[in-house]
Amino acid sequence: MTTETTNRMDLAFNKLKAEGRTALIPFLTVGDPTLEITLDIIAELEAAGADMLELGVPYSDPLADGPVIQRASARALRGSIHLRTCMETALKARQAGSGLPFILFTYYNPVMQMGLDTFFSQLNAHEISGLIIPDLPVEESEDMRARSRAAGVNLIPLVAPTSNERIARIVSGASGFVYCVSSLGVTGERSSFHSGIDEFIASVRRATDLPVAVGFGISTGEQVARFAEICDGVVVGSAIVRKVEEVIPLLSEAATRREGLLQIREFVAQLRP
Repeated sequence: MTTETTNRMDLAFNKLKAEGRTALIPFLTVGDPTLEITLDIIAELEAAGADMLELGVPYSDPLADGPVIQRASARALRGSIHLRTCMETALKARQAGSGLPFILFTYYNPVMQMGLDTFFSQLNAHEISGLIIPDLPVEESEDMRARSRAAGVNLIPLVAPTSNERIARIVSGASGFVYCVSSLGVTGERSSFHSGIDEFIASVRRATDLPVAVGFGISTGEQVARFAEICDGVVVGSAIVRKVEEVIPLLSEAATRREGLLQIREFVAQLRP
């Protein structure tokens, strides 16, 4: 695992643990609706109390994403957003004053197309702390894990309620945190979660000393508070992406953009555990 002096994510979790707080980790599709507005939204998420941020790379075949994020990806792809663009957005946000740890959420194909050597050098150059690749199974991740360790970037695994006997293997090569999937299926807002979710999260905790976060389907302040009792971090994705979608008419006009951004900030602020 990376040292706390070189990775913003590790520093953030250490600080949160000392304060007895749970991390709020929003997800955002980069380039939805535009790159300029994405930078504005990042600033609003930080002002709303986000502790770290997942930057979703738009992808044409997102197997882990439900319809809300699929629509966001389609909008971003129409603007020619790609992997390098997303990295550049992280650096621009940093240069604009953001102190958030950034986690890149991407599928393996764009990484492979860029080339692994270039990809990891660019993660460092653009100050990205973590990496999630949902279609990279643990059985095929040894090279990525080694490269992540060498680059000082946390490779964060997804663990599902159906992982069962694979949990120990999945978390053994993890760094940063372990991402527990709250529900079966793709991302999307839900009113209920997997029936054995509490025991599942407890079993993951027993298997690792890393922070444990939960995501997929969490969309309300009450749900965040419920999982904050048993996790170190809570990821909220589709609900925030949907809010962005709702206010695109406001964001698209200079006269009303501030109103749209404030609605996003207020929505995320009420999620804080």
